Amino acid sequence: MCGITGLFHVPDAETKIQKALSTLACRGKDGTGIATPSDIILFPDITYTPKKNIHILGHCLHALVSHVPQPLRQKGTLVANCEIYNWKELAKKYTIPAHNDSTLLLALLDSLPLSTVLDELDGDYAFIYWNGNQVIAARDIIGVKPLWYTTEHGQFALASEKKALTALGYDRIQELNPRTILHYALPDKKITEEKRLFYSITPEHSIPAEQLRKELQEKILQAVKKRIPDAQFGILFSGGIDSTLLAFLCQQLGKTFTCYTAVVDHPAFSDPKDEAQARLVAEHLHLPLRIIKIPLTEIETLLPTLVPLIEDSNVTKVGVALPFYFASKAAAADGVRVLLSGLGSEEIFAGYERHKKSTNINNECLSGLLKLYERDLYRDDVITMYHTIELRVPFLDRALISYALKIPASCKITDTEDKAILRAVCRDLGIPPLFTQTKKRAAQYGSNFDKALAKLAKQAGMATKSAYLLQYYQPRNLKLGVLFSSGKDSMYALHLMHRQNYTISCLITIKSTNKDSYMFHTPNIDLAPLQAEALGIPILMHSTQGTKEGELTDLKDALLKAQQTHHIDGVVTGALYSTYQRDRIEKICDELGLKIFSPLWHKDQEQELRELIDTGFEIIISSIAADGFGEKWLGKQLTLKEINELLLLHKHFDINIAGEGGEYESFVLDAPLFKKRIVITEATALMHDTHSGIYSITKAHLAEKP
Repeated sequence: MCGITGLFHVPDAETKIQKALSTLACRGKDGTGIATPSDIILFPDITYTPKKNIHILGHCLHALVSHVPQPLRQKGTLVANCEIYNWKELAKKYTIPAHNDSTLLLALLDSLPLSTVLDELDGDYAFIYWNGNQVIAARDIIGVKPLWYTTEHGQFALASEKKALTALGYDRIQELNPRTILHYALPDKKITEEKRLFYSITPEHSIPAEQLRKELQEKILQAVKKRIPDAQFGILFSGGIDSTLLAFLCQQLGKTFTCYTAVVDHPAFSDPKDEAQARLVAEHLHLPLRIIKIPLTEIETLLPTLVPLIEDSNVTKVGVALPFYFASKAAAADGVRVLLSGLGSEEIFAGYERHKKSTNINNECLSGLLKLYERDLYRDDVITMYHTIELRVPFLDRALISYALKIPASCKITDTEDKAILRAVCRDLGIPPLFTQTKKRAAQYGSNFDKALAKLAKQAGMATKSAYLLQYYQPRNLKLGVLFSSGKDSMYALHLMHRQNYTISCLITIKSTNKDSYMFHTPNIDLAPLQAEALGIPILMHSTQGTKEGELTDLKDALLKAQQTHHIDGVVTGALYSTYQRDRIEKICDELGLKIFSPLWHKDQEQELRELIDTGFEIIISSIAADGFGEKWLGKQLTLKEINELLLLHKHFDINIAGEGGEYESFVLDAPLFKKRIVITEATALMHDTHSGIYSITKAHLAEKP
């Protein structure tokens, strides 16, 4: 891995590029260079005199395959952060005298159409290619290698890490969506976006199970084999099935490596489960293992560095980052240049609880892969690069993903186990069943780092871990728009994302003239602005006629307006189980480069309702449309008593107790984030038939909260 940056139409670009490269310095300590329109300068170069260039590229080198300083220049100029595993094969195919993957990449970009180049590359990459008046920025389609950019102040600036652009004074910074290629025309400062096709889940493989396992085994072996470097390497190790398989295969290939496991050492905590499991597996399989035990005081000392490093105060992200950081630190001290991680296995082989609950398992796998760059990959990249270590993720291999997404769902989840086919492959390889049956355990829990955060928060007198971590990273994590319906689910999703230290920049409400809209909540939607006022959050109201596909176009227009007006980075939905709704929203968001968050997805419905009441939400039923309901439900406040009644209706009429199937809709009168509560002064219950009707609120106002 390396650090790359580029500045275009930026006054004093040569001074600013030095500041950006200084921020990225830990990403590469083997050389630094810049490219201006006329020169390539490799530092230290005491003879170089800065000129008043406004276009410039910068690079810091982490050399693993020969020492080739960047930027590179032939027809065009390139800075790349890449690990192209098939570069030698491509050099032979195209008769290119390449010295490493970056020189091969430049030669391909100079001579072939971009789409052809990207189709040929097998590996992980982010690059900026400058040729005449055109600049191209792209990254691998999963997003293993990071790239951020901004068009603020009429400038175009890019860097491997967001913090490098922040250091230059930019505010509206976006992470480049891995499925988007940016084309920037220097003469008119115009950016055009080129979209890339993602993986497909069809057609499913229709071959015998034994052959399926054999082919999968070979795909995994090749994915691991190509990522083993000539340099010293290690494996991030928990003793779970993924890291155990990686270590087992590296051992079978005769490689020398060390497994690293970081855990919390505190007398008040039970023994870390990851430590016990890692020791058991390592002893049985004769794996070299290093356990790093971290005291509470060291965690407390690290947090002011770690949280700004990952640029995120989300509790889960910090909890996972901590064992990752300490393992990387220990590996760096041992001279390790590359770490292998089992990240991605849960997504392609269906290892999460949401996969078990899904009606379309492979589609759920695909959905998870779309979000991986925001959720995990950037955090893991900046941590390893902080220690000048390259992270490699075999389970995110291009050929492996393509194959695994077409494995029949019945082979991934059975009545007795998740990730069934991967477990079977492990048994075929000779890994003892005792280790292939290990259940998924999140890193922050198995290592006790989540307990450590809870204890530190309590010691600091903070009510929550989120509040405790917020002190270390004052900028909230991302700016989000909430798809807001006025009902309980969108309001609770907003509440949860705010609690995780995200900025809620705006509400986005779609008003459908079709009361039977496929996508959008309709009762009392005109009161959404009153709720927005109660929250103190701007609202964008957008109309749609509610036709099946037309409302998707209208939704895209609304999200685009939110991007332009409120500079949102992502979208929050209150989706629980509706794949129809979520899949369409995800597709639109990915097209627009927006990240998507569905914090209620596959949440237990009864638990959600009880949490709403316990958290202090005041909710009424605003419409009904299912057997078992009657007029008495319209306008009724949702309390624990009503939840119990909904459970009875579910038992007798099989209704969805959260109303996800349209059985009822809700309206929120008060919530913890409301500055004032809503008081209804005039409303009418209108029944359409025995079991359906709406509670039409015609007058309401804000009042002080008790």
